[in-house]
Amino acid sequence: MLSLVVLISGGGSNLRALLEASEDAEFPARVVAVGADRPADGFEHAEAYGIPTFASVLSNFPDRDSWGDALLEQIEVWKPDLVILSGFMKLLPPRVIDALSPNLINTHPAYLPEFPGAHGVRDALAAGASQTGASVIVVDNGVDSGPLISQQRIPILPGDTEHTLHDRIKPVERELLIQAVLDIANGHINLKELATA
Repeated sequence: MLSLVVLISGGGSNLRALLEASEDAEFPARVVAVGADRPADGFEHAEAYGIPTFASVLSNFPDRDSWGDALLEQIEVWKPDLVILSGFMKLLPPRVIDALSPNLINTHPAYLPEFPGAHGVRDALAAGASQTGASVIVVDNGVDSGPLISQQRIPILPGDTEHTLHDRIKPVERELLIQAVLDIANGHINLKELATA
């Protein structure tokens, strides 16, 4: 059974999907804790499932590294097999990534390496692209530049706004994430091999 710590910043829709998937006794992973960089609305999902939560707020620390150290300390309490960045909107300091890698994965609302960064949906629309996508990656010290686990194309429709396009990407992100967790738990994906390929 894979133990998961999920880090969020907002509503936690991917977290909710993971929690719902784990209701199935056959699902080989369980969320053991949920963390955030602020008091996040998504904590409600964790609380509904009796999952402990913690927040590490950057502005409470003198610098990013000390914030990262405190966050890492809270994550390591749970000894997770896998840490999932799920809409977590802060860049982790390199030493946090190095401590957790390669068992640190992220979802991104674009078909990487296209449109990395915090505004992948907006950037795809601004570029006039006809399609974008969703990706799940191993986190490295770049911006959305880690090894790909899985991804799927999503067409951009005439009249799409950032909101409507993101709403169509999110369900695909959730499916890819749940499948990635399944594949990691079942040994079909080896994160160490991916990270060193």
